[in-house]
Amino acid sequence: MKTSARNQFAGTIQSIKTGAVNDEIVLRTKEGLELVAIITHASTVALGLTPGKAAYALIKASSIIVMMEADKVLVSARNCLRGKLTAVTKGAVNAEVQIDTHEGARVAAIVTNESADRLDLATGKEATAIFKASSVLIAVDD
Repeated sequence: MKTSARNQFAGTIQSIKTGAVNDEIVLRTKEGLELVAIITHASTVALGLTPGKAAYALIKASSIIVMMEADKVLVSARNCLRGKLTAVTKGAVNAEVQIDTHEGARVAAIVTNESADRLDLATGKEATAIFKASSVLIAVDD
């Protein structure tokens, strides 16, 4: 599988909650993270998803929100991965941020330089990667 998504998590499907149009998919990564995805029921069927099936969760770096001091804030996003900032690389307009989760996974995010400065992003600081379940794509090998 080749993809341009910066965040690719291998794992297995833990559960599927079937809806009339959309399904809620929970994927457990090899690091033990539980990621929630909302995909169409038609996609669940087309991918042959069942509990125990190997799959990937894909999230574009631009879909990741970086939050500092997230433990003090409640958010509606289903996916909140806590860790430490391990890299902040500024470009002309945006910065690429890497967060290593406490479970051992790495998450890449793209934020504006203005946001990186306002949040005082620096390596070694605690941070949380936040993304909505609807931002997660599920993939399987052919």
